[in-house]
Amino acid sequence: MKKVIKDQILREKMLEAINLLCDTVKSTLGPKGSNAIIDHSAFSPFITNDGVTIAQNIESEDEIINTILELAKEASIKTNEIVGDGTTTTLVLLQSILKKGVELINSGYNPIVLKRELDKSLKKLVLKIEKESINPTKKQLRFIASTSANDEKIGDIISDAFFKVKNKNAIKISESDSAITKIIYRKGYNIETLLASAYYLQNNKDIEIDNPYILLLNDTLFDLSSFSNILNEIIDSNSALIIVADDYSDTLVNEIMNLYFSNNIKVYLFKNPSFGLDRLSILNNLSLISNSTICNSLMNLKFSHLGKINSVKISSSITTFSFNSEIKKKIKLSNGIVEIKVGAQTETERREKKMRYDDAISAISSSVDGIVLGGGVTLYKISEDLDVITAGDKILKEALSIPFKQIMINAGEDIEEKLKILKNENYQKVFNINNDSWELAKNTEVIDSKNVVINTIQNAVSIASMLITTTSLIINEHNNVSEKISDYTEM
Repeated sequence: MKKVIKDQILREKMLEAINLLCDTVKSTLGPKGSNAIIDHSAFSPFITNDGVTIAQNIESEDEIINTILELAKEASIKTNEIVGDGTTTTLVLLQSILKKGVELINSGYNPIVLKRELDKSLKKLVLKIEKESINPTKKQLRFIASTSANDEKIGDIISDAFFKVKNKNAIKISESDSAITKIIYRKGYNIETLLASAYYLQNNKDIEIDNPYILLLNDTLFDLSSFSNILNEIIDSNSALIIVADDYSDTLVNEIMNLYFSNNIKVYLFKNPSFGLDRLSILNNLSLISNSTICNSLMNLKFSHLGKINSVKISSSITTFSFNSEIKKKIKLSNGIVEIKVGAQTETERREKKMRYDDAISAISSSVDGIVLGGGVTLYKISEDLDVITAGDKILKEALSIPFKQIMINAGEDIEEKLKILKNENYQKVFNINNDSWELAKNTEVIDSKNVVINTIQNAVSIASMLITTTSLIINEHNNVSEKISDYTEM
């Protein structure tokens, strides 16, 4: 059976769902926010103050509320996916926008008109945030990473790694099998290790190869005879050969492995670890650093199509191709890769620490484009400057003032006192909760990524607009909740 929940009754359930979600999460906002314990059927309970993790684990016995919760969670999850931070602020903004929006609609305001007004007001806010933005220093980026992880040591590790490789995607985080955190920096071009046979690494030892030839194939390799002329020259020169192809037939893999172990013929079969355009990108990069030709088939294959690599190191997870400095000057590739294996005494602690590392990487990466004053100060300043023309302007003006207030509440500070000083100093000083002191805005470490701040508002407005323009919910009625759902139904 399908049940339909409509209009004001639905809006009441929306508020109930959002309040359950946001009231739980907002207590974690800021450097002195609190933690939550999360139980999980797959592993032991763990403690975290990560907004998106807490949000993802909030559920209700009421199926109507659960349905709305899943939609609302998108706001925090999307913010986390794009910029890796600001998830809690997104939910704080969402709660305020939806509450005021529902009040207006219940009094007769047209929801479509309100959505248009919110969208127009949002555009003005984004432009104001862009104007507030400045370029960050290395010191500021380091602090952003530390703040996001809520751990100075993690911030230092992540910022050092980021300054080396200049690329978020070149930093790989995994859980260690010990209490010690290990940091491994690999120079060169790196790809995920995807060998055609697990027997290459059967002794769990890394393989290091000097000056191997490389054959790049944008296809599947089926039989040995198709490149036997190349293989004979490799054997005669007592060299090693690395082949990177889409895939290999089982027959060919067995033949190559027989040669590898029986005759010590060093041929390494790599499967391209990516898909689509990324797969071609890997081949192009390998072609550039080895001066080889990408072959779409093995017809008319010549030895001149092969290239050479200075050295290759194969581990169970990453394979590193090293190349000389002259090649590096000609092409733009990552400065290497950093592997961080997060260690801790218990599995629960390792999992929680890994989330902090992940947050720090995303935060520092999203901050390179620009920073603004943090701690909710930029949002509050913009709310004070916002001209209120429409109902949408009024709603956002009030919503933008709330993150600063919530951070102060969580830290046990006097909101009115702090706001008075902030305004008297014309926002040239900000309060640093970490050391309980006022700092000059130009020197402060109370900063946020411009991209994070923009995305928090955009996603909060997006989800709020979607909810306020929804007038009905159609849900499956299950036996165990049929009585509850029937209470909300209007036919």
